[in-house]
Amino acid sequence: MKKAWLLLSLIISTLVLVSCNSNDPKSIKLESDDDKTFYAMGYMLGGNLQRLSLSDKELQALYKGISMASKNEKSEVDMAKFQNRIQEVFKSRMDKVAGKEKEAGKAFLEKFVKDEGATKTESGLAYKVIKEGTGATPGPEDVVEVHYHGTLSDGTVFDSSVERGKTISFPLNRVIKGWTEGLQTMKEGGKTKFVIPAELAYGEAGAPPKIPGGATLVFEVELFKVTKASDAAKASAKPAPKKK
Repeated sequence: MKKAWLLLSLIISTLVLVSCNSNDPKSIKLESDDDKTFYAMGYMLGGNLQRLSLSDKELQALYKGISMASKNEKSEVDMAKFQNRIQEVFKSRMDKVAGKEKEAGKAFLEKFVKDEGATKTESGLAYKVIKEGTGATPGPEDVVEVHYHGTLSDGTVFDSSVERGKTISFPLNRVIKGWTEGLQTMKEGGKTKFVIPAELAYGEAGAPPKIPGGATLVFEVELFKVTKASDAAKASAKPAPKKK
């Protein structure tokens, strides 16, 4: 829970910047580069509040505590009592949000299997071949070069090498379990759609702020090249050419 407490502390520290001087943070005008820098910081850290699913009243209570503490005013609650409660609420809210995500993801995955004729593996991964490949199939430690487009089950894009316009290469044993397993069903030149449950992705913690806890992930992956682990190791071991 130390990480959770540190995360909450960072969020609260950032909210101080935007909540103490205005009852309505949206009314603050971003005029200077410093304003925009702190806004960007707050937006990044504040994204983690999605994991708590706070109501407007709860947000107002949060703002009130920040404002009073920053002005050195006496707390209206017993802080010794509620410090432990903070961690309990943080965990229970995260678990609740993750649970809803997992249920929605399970329904999405089953629909994908039923409606699109996708294959579901023993681990829970589901996939459908869009284009059959004809080249090599990667092993669990091989290096692959791919294009991918990743979304949440509601279609929200969280990462895409396709949109960046540049392929990416990595060893298959250094990514989420769903990728390690899934790409071993592909061949060079192929393209596959994967639906990956949270257990094979980022679990109940997620990868804030873009990937909520318990999220099921959807990827379309095109495999361009497979480099065997032994060949990749030899290439990385070669000394760099000497400068003339």
